Amino acid sequence: MRQCDLPSGIEIRDIPSVRVEPELLEEVEKLLSEGESVSEFVEAAVRSAVRQRRNQAEFVARGLQSLARSKQTGRFVESDEVLRKLDDKLSAANIRKAAARS
Repeated sequence: MRQCDLPSGIEIRDIPSVRVEPELLEEVEKLLSEGESVSEFVEAAVRSAVRQRRNQAEFVARGLQSLARSKQTGRFVESDEVLRKLDDKLSAANIRKAAARS
């Protein structure tokens, strides 16, 4: 998000510079979109990493809540049953995909 896109009153802070090997910087520069700066690339990477870590933390929290509920109720689902259901879903999706190609 560029500074001019921010609502008024929002403070802008810098992320510390990152030292990298020249080869990595060259690779980054080769991958930049037209008109994109290295700073914009780094900002996008940081935003993506923050989003990924937030999603991961939420996933773990949901898993821990589920485990706590299972311990409370004594109701668990065996891993074999979960894997069987996933296999069934995958098979059904593959059948639909093959049918759509026909």
